Amino acid sequence: MGYRVVVAGATGNVGREMLNILSERHFPVDELTVLASRKSLGTEVSFGEKTLKTKDLDTFDFTGWDIALFAVGSEATKKYAPAAAKAGCIVIDNSSLYRYDPDVPLIVPEVNADAVEGYAKKNVIANPNCSTAQMVVALKPLHDRATIKRVVVSTYQSVSGAGKAGADELWDQTKSIYNPTDDKPPKTFTKQIAFNVIPHIDIFMEDGTTKEEWKMVAETKKIIDPKIKVTATCVRVPVFVGHSEAINIEFEDHLDEDEAREILREAPGIMVIDKREDGGYVTPVECVGDFATFISRVRQDSTIDNGLNLWCVSDNLRKGAALNAVQIAELVGNRILKKG
Repeated sequence: MGYRVVVAGATGNVGREMLNILSERHFPVDELTVLASRKSLGTEVSFGEKTLKTKDLDTFDFTGWDIALFAVGSEATKKYAPAAAKAGCIVIDNSSLYRYDPDVPLIVPEVNADAVEGYAKKNVIANPNCSTAQMVVALKPLHDRATIKRVVVSTYQSVSGAGKAGADELWDQTKSIYNPTDDKPPKTFTKQIAFNVIPHIDIFMEDGTTKEEWKMVAETKKIIDPKIKVTATCVRVPVFVGHSEAINIEFEDHLDEDEAREILREAPGIMVIDKREDGGYVTPVECVGDFATFISRVRQDSTIDNGLNLWCVSDNLRKGAALNAVQIAELVGNRILKKG
């Protein structure tokens, strides 16, 4: 027996990637339905070799369905996820709506799989922010060995993190720079993104941090350890897919860079590519379409006691969103529903 699965928001970047990954990982689907807003009703999407037409999220009855993968944003999730959960369907939500709810587990399967047991309070499981997901995959095995005190992270986040509109804006602006009569002013972003970097993702908060930076702090504490201190600077860069992070870690105990490299090599979900030579590291272009979180540039930080630096790269549409959601669905199947 397999599962009856719903993908809500199937026409968006993340929804389409969810369908790709469900197919690639041979998730045991007995029946699959794809939902979208009324304006996208009837749009065709691919699931393996099949083509499916979207149905109306607004009128869909979730009764009898096992798992719903939501990729529709916080406002729509707030409206439709409670109805799905009440109908007995386990909701795996990619928006930020439930991430900080103490009654909803926030899951990265390689890091805190046991927390999935807490799903029953609301029948909802939250998917973390894309920049957090790849970072905690790298931090957790190192924390288990030497206990992390503090993390300083600078992100280099691709435009696909802002959806199709973000990718379109980079494409259109890049072309317009070579055509003086075709001006493309910023719409999705606050400043020109082509040939530029923007140290601003999401809204500003009272203390001067942005919401994206706050998310990385709050989510790392919830997923790994509330005692870890995190400070983040989140930057949008003119890259289509793939988030990169420069991570500086301070540990309670000494951790040699060679041992750290070996720990990461053995950790689930991680690929270490770290040669001290030209090209001996991974960049966003090389991570696109891959399931792994890539780690490079592992080295001691001699300016603090027990310090380490590393470079972390991952496909934000996969591990940062769709892949992690499907991995949670696999976890739900194996540990809770036990049908597949």
